[in-house]
Amino acid sequence: MHAPGPKPSGEGTLDIIFIEALRVETVIGIYDWERRIRQPVVIDLEMGTDIARAAANDDFSDALDYKAVSKRVQQFVAESSFFLVETLTERVAALILDEFAVPWVRVKLNKVGALRGAKGVGIVIERGRRPE
Repeated sequence: MHAPGPKPSGEGTLDIIFIEALRVETVIGIYDWERRIRQPVVIDLEMGTDIARAAANDDFSDALDYKAVSKRVQQFVAESSFFLVETLTERVAALILDEFAVPWVRVKLNKVGALRGAKGVGIVIERGRRPE
């Protein structure tokens, strides 16, 4: 009996690479005091891609470089200064779609400590297109 091999690549194939709880400090918020400090945000990413070729070849050059994604998102968020979490989340999604050529991304951004008594508050968006 043969071990199952990688699934065949083709139209409609979507695998998900994820990064969880990426913590970055940034300037975010609408109040004057928020504009003078850096606050933590926690980001979860899911990126749709086809991993079949990388899995079949065991070749890093065919894979989505999640370390590069993580470093780029951290750099972008740390250097940003937005009023709204909505804007920051949209920009992170656009960056990933544009710079890493994935067809679909889901971004969850948690502005930790924004509401007293709540573990977090934030937004979840999906951008791009999931193959049917």
